[in-house]
Amino acid sequence: MQRKNKPHKGLLKRVRITKTGLVRHKSANSKHLKSGKSPGRLRKLRKDRLVSNAVAKALERQLHRRLRGRDQSRATTRKSPNPAERKATQAAKLALRGGGIK
Repeated sequence: MQRKNKPHKGLLKRVRITKTGLVRHKSANSKHLKSGKSPGRLRKLRKDRLVSNAVAKALERQLHRRLRGRDQSRATTRKSPNPAERKATQAAKLALRGGGIK
C-alpha cells in the first residue's frame, strides 16, 4: 500500500498560499532589535513578501502541490468549478446540442 504524501507542517505555519497560487511570507529582520532600524525600513518590513519562482518550485516539493509563480499565468493552475458553475456549463452544452427536456 502506498503512503499518502503529506505537506510539511512547519512550512505551512510560516507561509500563506493565496487563491491565485502565490506564496506569501513574513519578511526577515522584523521581529526584534527594531530601535536601530529607520521608520521607513520598519514600514517596509511590515508587509508580507512573495517568494520568487525558484523558491516556489522548491516549496512545491515540500507541500506536494502545484504553485503558481509570478510569471506563470492563472490558466496553468485549473480551479474546479463550484456546483452552480458546473450546472451552468452543463446547461450551455445541452443548449448547444439542441437537446434538453421538452
